[in-house]
Amino acid sequence: AQAILAQVPLLGLHASLPPDHIWSSRHSSEAMARRYDSRTTTFSPEGHLYQVEYAMEAINLAGSTIGVLAEDGVVLAGEKKNTSKLLDQAKQHEKIFQLDDSMFCAVAGISSDANILINRLRLTAQQHVYTYSESQPVEQLVTSICDYKQGYTQFGGLRPFGVSFLVGGYDVHHGFQLYHTDPSGNFSGWKAYAIGVNNNTAMQVMRQDWKEGLKVQEALELTAKVLTKTMDTASPTAERLEFGVVEKTPEGQVRFRMLKDAEINKLMADAAPKEGEEEKAQ
Repeated sequence: AQAILAQVPLLGLHASLPPDHIWSSRHSSEAMARRYDSRTTTFSPEGHLYQVEYAMEAINLAGSTIGVLAEDGVVLAGEKKNTSKLLDQAKQHEKIFQLDDSMFCAVAGISSDANILINRLRLTAQQHVYTYSESQPVEQLVTSICDYKQGYTQFGGLRPFGVSFLVGGYDVHHGFQLYHTDPSGNFSGWKAYAIGVNNNTAMQVMRQDWKEGLKVQEALELTAKVLTKTMDTASPTAERLEFGVVEKTPEGQVRFRMLKDAEINKLMADAAPKEGEEEKAQ
C-alpha cells in the first residue's frame, strides 16, 4: 500500500505535464542522437564515428575500381563516370594517376578530394628522392598519406576525405605491392582488391580466380573479367575504362604505363561472355 501511495504523486505530476513539454523532451532526445551523427570528432554511445563511416559509404557509390597483384607487376583499372565525347581525355584522368616512376594509384570517391591527396603523395615521393637519392618505399608513402587522412577525423572543424585509393608500386625491399586506403586513415596490403560499386561481386570473382604466380597478362585478363561482372553494361569499352600497370621491362627496368584504347577494347572483348557460355550459365 505504501508503494502505491508513493507512486500517486508521481503519476499525478506526469499527468499534469502539458503536451508541449512532453514533445520538447522527445525532441531533445532526438537532437541528442543527431549530435553524434553530425560531428566528426564525437563518438556515439555505441562507439561509432558516423561521419567517418558515411565517408566510407560514399566510396561504394563510385565507379568500380580494381587492383590485382601479379608476380611481375601490378594492374589497376577503374570505371569512368564522365564519358562525354567532348571531354579531352589527353588532358584529364578520372581514375588512374601516376605518383612517380614506379608507383601509381586508382581513385574511388570525390575527385576534388583525391586531387589534393594525389598532389601530396607526389610531393612526398619527390621529397624522399631529393633527400635520399632513391625512390620511396611503397608502404612508407602509403603510411604518410594515411596519417594525413587520419588527422582529418580527429580535429574539430574538419571533415574526412571522401576518397579511397588503391596504390600499386614497386620497391627494392618488397617488390611489387598493392595497398588499399580508406577515409578513416586505415590501410592494408592485398593480392587483389576492389572498391566502388558492386565491390562484393568483384571480390567474390577474384577470390575464386586469383592464384599465386599470376603474370601481368593474366592479371589484366582477370581485371577485365571482374569489370564485365561489376559494370552496368554488357559490353564495356575503353570509352568508360582506364587501365594502368607497373611492370618490369625485359631489361629489368620498372616502368609505369597506361594501356591504349585498342588494348583495353581487346581485353574487354575477350573477357565478355560469349552467347553459348551465357546459355550454359543459365
